[in-house]
Amino acid sequence: MTTTTKSSTTPRRHERWANLRHAIIGALLAAPPRRGELRAALEALAAQTYTHPITGEPVQFAFSTVERWLHVARKAAGRGDTVGALRRKIRKDAGTRRAVSSAVVVAVVAQHTLHPTWSYKLHADNLVAMVTLGELVGHVPSYTTVRRLMKERGLFRQKRRQRRGSEELRHDHSREIFESRETRSYESEYVHGLWHLDFHGAKFVRVVLASGALVTPKLLGILDDRSRLCCHAQWYLEETGEALVHGLSQAIQKRGLPQQLMSDNGSAMKDGEVREGLARLGILHERTLPACPEQNGKQEAWWNSVEGRPLAMLENVPNLTLDVLNHATQAWVEMEYNRARHSEIGEAPADRFLRGPDVGRPSPSAEELRLAFRVEETRMQRRSDGTVTIAGVRYEVPSRYRTLERLSVRYASWDLSMVHLVDNRSGALLAPLYPLDRAKNGAQSRRVVAEVASAMPPAASTSPSTITEMAPLLRHLITSYDRAGLPPAYVPKDVT
Repeated sequence: MTTTTKSSTTPRRHERWANLRHAIIGALLAAPPRRGELRAALEALAAQTYTHPITGEPVQFAFSTVERWLHVARKAAGRGDTVGALRRKIRKDAGTRRAVSSAVVVAVVAQHTLHPTWSYKLHADNLVAMVTLGELVGHVPSYTTVRRLMKERGLFRQKRRQRRGSEELRHDHSREIFESRETRSYESEYVHGLWHLDFHGAKFVRVVLASGALVTPKLLGILDDRSRLCCHAQWYLEETGEALVHGLSQAIQKRGLPQQLMSDNGSAMKDGEVREGLARLGILHERTLPACPEQNGKQEAWWNSVEGRPLAMLENVPNLTLDVLNHATQAWVEMEYNRARHSEIGEAPADRFLRGPDVGRPSPSAEELRLAFRVEETRMQRRSDGTVTIAGVRYEVPSRYRTLERLSVRYASWDLSMVHLVDNRSGALLAPLYPLDRAKNGAQSRRVVAEVASAMPPAASTSPSTITEMAPLLRHLITSYDRAGLPPAYVPKDVT
């Protein structure tokens, strides 16, 4: 995907803190300790060292802090928003300016009206000069506050700047790490405690398309670790993030929300839509080390059952289509695999799934899942026409948000019909964005631009009409120069 605007997929500070807290206590949510073992588990977490989500430095958290996080997450588990509950709270006075009086606001607006090309620093210096000359009563805020105030009210300088981003590359010797440690079998103690997900391509199975071409499909399989239940299985033509979200959403709606999900490091599993969607749903995503499929052994063993049963029974079917293949696979999963006795657990996966114990959560609605699996990025608003560019498509920004330079937008790269503007602090959806329609805009009259929410307060102390042509700072310099008593630095010449 190529765009001409700046974008960022790095989680915000609030999200990075929430994800770290969820990663620390996620194991206790997926496998709650038995009675009397909770304190020991919390003390073990408090004794560990973690990576600070902002600075990257080693950091530890007190026992009471980890305990408080766990209680907050448990209370929010019923709502299905454990990660949101672990976010840092927004200050009640966020967005207000206690150090800015009404007179200063009026002076700033009037000054910018007369001098729209001035820099923010020059505006701040002239406000200081107005106070010194007695033309403005009150305390003048700092340059940073003046700059922030002007930006919030749409008092931008005419000249704009563009910034370019950079990408970071990571490399890891995963195979060496895996081989240096013991290999042990494991199993989750709870249903929905851990799901496995992977794509698999059976080379001897090919489906015919409507165009007559033969292609090798990919099977997306999702298993519950404890019960071995197949939550969902579906064949796709390509291994993409869109296909993964399509299949995973069906699995969640069928069975419920899991606590953890394990997958390999395929490109589909690394998509921003997948990563951010799992984080919003409170699903801890664990990825295996690259080139180490043994870590996801249950999923790899399940492929043998698929190839040995349903695919073997379809080997003589001529002109096999994707619909027929999916129909047959679903019938085998629901009618045979999930109901047959599993040799390792000694009972049918469906029976063990229902027997529990269960740490799953209710499934969100289809629309909520669709809204969750989207990537959130930052875009620079083009102030000339109030638009942003996403995947080469320009979208109109509502007029009431015209003062924002950087906009946080949420969308799925495969579905640009649903794009939302979001609050970069709380993550709340603010407004839907729609593609630019030049023909419609050219056929209708322009609406009057509405005032900004934080409109200029009334004041009679200063107005554009009372400001002289000479700037306050220059008048202050002249007054100081005259009071110094120094001789003139120039010789006046009579003009006849």
